[in-house]
Amino acid sequence: MQAVPAQATGHYHERPVAPFLRDWFSAVWVHQMSEAGAPPIVVTPDGTIDLQWIDGRFRIAGPDKEPQTEAIAAGVAVIGFRFQPAAAAAWLGVDAAELLGQRLAIETVLGRKGKLLGASIRQQPNLAELIASLESAIAGHARSEAADRTMQAAHRLIDAGPPEGAPLIPWLARALALSERTLRRRFDESFGYGPKTLDRILRYQRFRRLSQNSRASTAALAAEAGYADQAHLVRETRRLTGSTPARLEQIFAGSS
Repeated sequence: MQAVPAQATGHYHERPVAPFLRDWFSAVWVHQMSEAGAPPIVVTPDGTIDLQWIDGRFRIAGPDKEPQTEAIAAGVAVIGFRFQPAAAAAWLGVDAAELLGQRLAIETVLGRKGKLLGASIRQQPNLAELIASLESAIAGHARSEAADRTMQAAHRLIDAGPPEGAPLIPWLARALALSERTLRRRFDESFGYGPKTLDRILRYQRFRRLSQNSRASTAALAAEAGYADQAHLVRETRRLTGSTPARLEQIFAGSS
């Protein structure tokens, strides 16, 4: 069975997490796989790290810098808690670089604490009650370390984009008052990869948001998202999704 983009199969929705988790997590999402059969899915890098609940177990979905193909059984609901930018490393107590491209059981990362976190969850009669139970359990995993506020600021700066003509890394280093060497090390710790990779991923995510809410031409959307031209968009889309914008548009149109 041919793999399809994750967003093109099943039903997906998200909402903000409970207020008591918002220092660490930005959203909780649910991806319900079709009961009729679930093809392998392609997960596109999005610059985030997730704590996920699948089939009664927690796992960590680490940062990606290339597309990942996964097989999830028909009818399964994946519940994901999306970490705030640069928050996962402190909450988990490991550098994001150690999680790059990984899907790891929570006990592999947190040891006994992770095993206890998963064991504290009891099956609930409906999805809303299960999510509330998961949120309460996650809140009990207290961490004394704070998220890296400097790297959160770096994420905001990259998402907004440097001034026209300004080289990304020197501009970031000056804005954050860090040496370029320290900047790269802190990015590896917080995001799992360097500033240029995060910039590439966030630019593509910006294009995806624009394309979902605009009828402008692909060339116009590419320019608005920050690509040099449409050819640049096509190259980067292939790199991050394994497909072209035109092909993805066909797939999403067929799934709606």
